[in-house]
Amino acid sequence: MLLGSIEAGGTKFVCAIGTEDGKILDRITIPTRTPDETIPEVIAFFRKEKISALGIGSFGPIDVKKNSPTYGHILKTPKLPWQNYPFLQTLQDALEVPCGFTTDVNAAVLGEYVYGAGKDADSCLYVTVGTGIGAGAVFRGELLEGMSHPEMGHIIVRKSPDDPFEGVCPFHRDCLEGLASGPAIEKRWGRKGAELADEKKVWELEAYYLAQAVVQYTMILMPEKIIIGGGVSNQAAIFPLIRRHVREMINGYITAPAVDEKISDYIVSPGLRGDSGIVGGLVLAKRALEQAG
Repeated sequence: MLLGSIEAGGTKFVCAIGTEDGKILDRITIPTRTPDETIPEVIAFFRKEKISALGIGSFGPIDVKKNSPTYGHILKTPKLPWQNYPFLQTLQDALEVPCGFTTDVNAAVLGEYVYGAGKDADSCLYVTVGTGIGAGAVFRGELLEGMSHPEMGHIIVRKSPDDPFEGVCPFHRDCLEGLASGPAIEKRWGRKGAELADEKKVWELEAYYLAQAVVQYTMILMPEKIIIGGGVSNQAAIFPLIRRHVREMINGYITAPAVDEKISDYIVSPGLRGDSGIVGGLVLAKRALEQAG
């Protein structure tokens, strides 16, 4: 049985065909242009093989409420051609297979929970730090969603007294995404993060903001594992700094070993490396097929 998976990002769509045990057999990358340009290429890729179901992890915001009249739509995205686009319905109509639909970061946490760094935990949280910041969580096999999907990248954090930067978020200026995303790093320091690998002050400040987020997520959700992915997490220095700041900020209030002597096993990089989202899409597809009977 073959399953399809889409990791739909703001700059590219990664489409893959794989098996029900999470193995990727084929994939293609398609630039994110307009729906009229991108979607026909996506459909053509999946029509090459007879897939039994499709899992979609999409950039957002999206409507994930199944009883909503706009379920499956991309909502008020900065990518104007995609606003109010019926993403899920378009693919269901074209491919005529069961489809699972969620955010790209929710798909990533699902992949990590089933096959990656969270596979031995009952709960885990995945944070992606790149062009934007987002997070998704799984508890006992179920994605955390309420009236919508979580927007954990837009939490408010304390500004460092040594950071005069005003932030880049067009909605909140100095929320977590506004201060710690890839574009924030580039605007603050004048260079992309990949060009600043040896600048300790860059990653001390980045870790300070990300650690605040980790502490808030820990205090509110108490996940058994926190996985940090995305381009910024590729910096070798960032994880020890985040862990150190987390321990300092918690200051002994939580006595669980995960935030003390075992913190290096609590805050980790993705087990699936760059495939968290696309493997998560295969998990979504499998679940959609099971729900369809």
